Amino acid sequence: MLYTSTRNGAISISSAQAIKQGLSEEGGLFVPNSFPTVSKEDLEKMVDFSYNERAFFILKKYLTDFTDEELRNCVNQAYTREKFETESIAPLYGIDDKTYFLELWHGPTCAFKDMALQILPHFMTVSAKKTGETKTITILVATSGDTGKAALEGFKDVDGTKIAVFYPENGVSDIQKLQMITQQGGNVYVASVKGNFDDAQNGVKHIFTDDKYKAELAEKNIMLSSANSINFGRLVPQVVYYFNAYCELLKNDKIKSGDPINVVVPTGNFGNILAAYYAKQMGLPIGKLICASNENNVLTDFINTGIYNKKRSFHLTTSPSMDILISSNLERFLYEISGKDDRLISELMKQLNEDGVYEISDDMKKKVQENFFGGFCDDAATKETIHSTFERYSYLIDTHTAVAKNVFDQYKEKTGDETVTVIASTASPFKFAPSVLDAVKEEYDREVDEFRLLHELSEASGMKIPKSLEALQESERRFADVFDKNEMRQAVSGFLKI
Repeated sequence: MLYTSTRNGAISISSAQAIKQGLSEEGGLFVPNSFPTVSKEDLEKMVDFSYNERAFFILKKYLTDFTDEELRNCVNQAYTREKFETESIAPLYGIDDKTYFLELWHGPTCAFKDMALQILPHFMTVSAKKTGETKTITILVATSGDTGKAALEGFKDVDGTKIAVFYPENGVSDIQKLQMITQQGGNVYVASVKGNFDDAQNGVKHIFTDDKYKAELAEKNIMLSSANSINFGRLVPQVVYYFNAYCELLKNDKIKSGDPINVVVPTGNFGNILAAYYAKQMGLPIGKLICASNENNVLTDFINTGIYNKKRSFHLTTSPSMDILISSNLERFLYEISGKDDRLISELMKQLNEDGVYEISDDMKKKVQENFFGGFCDDAATKETIHSTFERYSYLIDTHTAVAKNVFDQYKEKTGDETVTVIASTASPFKFAPSVLDAVKEEYDREVDEFRLLHELSEASGMKIPKSLEALQESERRFADVFDKNEMRQAVSGFLKI
């Protein structure tokens, strides 16, 4: 399997090179030259596999330059009972015989990003060795909340790497911020950026495409890479858990082999739902992909109109990991439905950068709407969905998962579709305790600190507080730097002492 760039189809590199590099030189994203296939017989065989065995089976189809031993080591070091506090790694919870939550938040940082960022450092280490890399790999990350902590935790003290994470100053929850600024490790750095997530993300992209700066770093024996989902090594592990969910439904006789399922994903950057699209292209029987947005509904409008327009009001919401107006991974999807037209993708991304808007062709719009349903909800609807789900099913969901559940309800009301559906549950409700508690409990002291709210939520729900979150109260606050979005390069230089 070889990889090319969404903006330069002449590129053809190995998965190890794509993972090590992260982003193509001209700013494009690495994509596989073709999709591997998984047959109905393969799925039936995978029913009796463990999560790790399923992961190996799927990842082997993409990372063909990894040996079986290398890939098994990556998988088995990433997905352990100790790290995920559950043998099944990504359990399914059914609230009825048609609707299942895929719990992706049992890892060390209590969010779905752990599913990929626990394995990416192992991919990166193997890739560096396979490509003969001797430079220190410096990972740059822009985060809307969850990626930052998951990347920091995954890369802390990994030999041959350093990691710098940037988050929007007022765009993450208190718990998310604490998770990042208390991060341990001798090779880590965290700073906030004045502005929103898109400002932080654009700042990182500018550094990646600054040839002069990269040459300076190379002279110091340093190279840059990414742990955001622009890195294919971050995206491909997410494909695994959709296959895993289907196999679990088969195993428990909830569907028959070959039956389609729908998938609902709350997303801002489009990576998590793109992974489901990749799974569908490989042969997983997925019917409709339901893309759920909060008030920053740029993806909803795009799916419904074919016009991507980032020139709109930016909203800080109770689902902050989705507070995004530039959905980077959409570029990979556009590349596929355009017939792999790298020139068109380059032009569309140029229009987005210069004008803030682009429109796709009628043929591409048709392909979008054949695959996707787009919907959104505001904070009030998010709160009501948390409340009603808890009241009706005694099941507690976080604010992002609530957006997904709300949009799924909209979809069912509009279409009457009764297909078995998997909803990606992307974070522990304890990561967003103030908003979740406000939805399920009327009377409590709103003036207490975040840690008291964790205990209030535990008492109200009967759920245990994740150990990693409870430990934050006693953790040392290590990072307090704040930068303007135009100062991020200086921040990186300071961290690297150059």
